Amino acid sequence: MYLGALLLSLGGLAMLDRRFRLAFWHDRRRAAWTVGLGVVGFLLWDVAGLLLGIFARGDSPHMTGLLLAPELPVEEAFFLALLCYVGLLAWRWFDVSAQQRAAGRGAS
Repeated sequence: MYLGALLLSLGGLAMLDRRFRLAFWHDRRRAAWTVGLGVVGFLLWDVAGLLLGIFARGDSPHMTGLLLAPELPVEEAFFLALLCYVGLLAWRWFDVSAQQRAAGRGAS
């Protein structure tokens, strides 16, 4: 159930991305690198936290039970992809908006 909600949310972000051409519909390669590196970085952070005993996998009936590593559920990778994608879309929206405002001031 949780994985389905994450996939639905990622799909919604992809629709917004397509509509406004912010990330993958603007520059697919750069967006993939950005999201991919973010996910890898956060997964390394999670693994470090798990090894240090800071993080632990909670039990939930809404999770698949599939693990990427001991105590690291597959849903975590999708959550991190969602997190990185949201961050990238927000950054691009602010950047595009600022460029449009600057172009509008320059035309006056």
